[in-house]
Amino acid sequence: MKYALIILCFLAFNTAVQAQKGKKIDYTSDRTRVDQEKYPDAFILSKVQNQVYFLHKGIEVWCDRAIFYQTDDFFKAFGNVRMKQGDTVNMTSKYAEYNGNTQFAFASEDVVLTTPSNKLTTDSLFFNRVKQEAFYRSGGKVQDSASTITSLKGRYFMNQDKFSFRTNVKVRNPEYDIDTEYLDFYSEKGHAYLYGPSTITSETSVVYCERGFYDTRQDNGFFVKNSTVNYENRKLEGDSIYFDRPTGFASATNNIKVTDTVNQSIITGHYAEVFRMKDSLFITKNPLAATKQENDSVYIASDTLMVTGEVDNRNIKAFYDARIFKSDLSGKADSIHSNEKTGLTKMLGEPILWSGESQITGDTIHLLSNTETEKLDSLKVFYNAYMIQKDSIEGYNQIKGKELYGLFENNEIYEVDVIKNTESLFYIRDDVGDLVGINKSLSAKIKMLLENQEIIDVYYYNEVDSKTHPSSQFPENEKELKNFNWRGEERLVSKSDLFKNRDSIELPKIQGIEDPKIYDDFFDGMGELNSNSTLKAKSLNSSQDENPEP
Repeated sequence: MKYALIILCFLAFNTAVQAQKGKKIDYTSDRTRVDQEKYPDAFILSKVQNQVYFLHKGIEVWCDRAIFYQTDDFFKAFGNVRMKQGDTVNMTSKYAEYNGNTQFAFASEDVVLTTPSNKLTTDSLFFNRVKQEAFYRSGGKVQDSASTITSLKGRYFMNQDKFSFRTNVKVRNPEYDIDTEYLDFYSEKGHAYLYGPSTITSETSVVYCERGFYDTRQDNGFFVKNSTVNYENRKLEGDSIYFDRPTGFASATNNIKVTDTVNQSIITGHYAEVFRMKDSLFITKNPLAATKQENDSVYIASDTLMVTGEVDNRNIKAFYDARIFKSDLSGKADSIHSNEKTGLTKMLGEPILWSGESQITGDTIHLLSNTETEKLDSLKVFYNAYMIQKDSIEGYNQIKGKELYGLFENNEIYEVDVIKNTESLFYIRDDVGDLVGINKSLSAKIKMLLENQEIIDVYYYNEVDSKTHPSSQFPENEKELKNFNWRGEERLVSKSDLFKNRDSIELPKIQGIEDPKIYDDFFDGMGELNSNSTLKAKSLNSSQDENPEP
């Protein structure tokens, strides 16, 4: 008896399951008629007061008129068609058809699909209830709380609340526009994934990438392939870029390049932060700033670079082991500050400068450029000024004092004035270059004239003591003035010396964004069309280009 009861329960359960699997379409209609000549084997259902109603496995359909092929479990619906699936999907159209065997629906003419998070409008829509996916290929528009998205093709995954848009995709928001050929969009959170050439355009910036993520609610995102952010006067490039449009903030990692389109300067490095509203830039990891000056360029490198100020008043601050190089000038200091409006460059913290064969040191060094011609104009050294030039054969010509002032012409120093407690030591040579003697002098001021970076004349003012000695009689221990420090081995002779002896940079690995998911063709596994469908078999093989190249 016990076993018989179990068997009966099993059979009853199995029968219920089989009945559910084979459940047919139910319908109600105010008017039902048959037209065997025009619609053989079909019922023609019509509205009088109540719309025609269909029910099948959780989907409800209302319409004004329908042709129902009961044997095939298939119907066509006309006029004010509405489909409803639970509390999540509502679809309206002028025409629809539904196959109960395949659970495949098709709607056309003024189709509107509404979910809790968005509304899709299109000319025609395919709906696979088994996969819980909808697909359009004749142009569609999706609206959510923040944006409107249009595309030629689109696929909606209901279980994930996800859209995959393809071909001529346009996101329109009051604050920005997105244009791409491939976008995956998660409606609930407003998250968009961009694949292929894409741009995000607003009044203050243009972002380009070939792979990226954008939060359409928060209005920010990150980009990891051929990415750039263009502001009004700056262009930021990098392997990985984070961008927040409302604040105008961007940060970039690895192989950074920031181009100032107005001031013709380029800064490179491996980490950067840009603050548009403050018009400032911060860059580290071997930063290098290159500013064009006439037919030459000035390079500044350091541990950290900061650029602040408006377009016509840029300030560059390089600190910690800062270095400067141009074809005829180079130097080092703890920090270098440069103002493009005034043309003043300050070298602070044990600065050293090489101009031609001359080495210049002091507590602080100022370089002043002519802002119109962009050529070096003058040089100022404050406190403990010391200038050394290697003699053509032996020893060093030296001059020191409290302050030093130099004048430039065609970017070459031609006059140097040293004032206050000056000392000098020069190797005196005749016209053929033979050494005549060594002169050592003390005075209040010294003026030197140079030509082709060589000293041609020296003038002493308020001379206190000056004497020339035969070189054989000049004591070795007096051939160097106090605090003599020749640092010729540190001189920057090429652009590559800007990074000489610096610690190597290990670049972080960019995590990136996963490849887009490869989907089966929307119509795969759908089976054959009903013979009474308005669709043709060839209509079901045109979605193969949904998947792009990775």
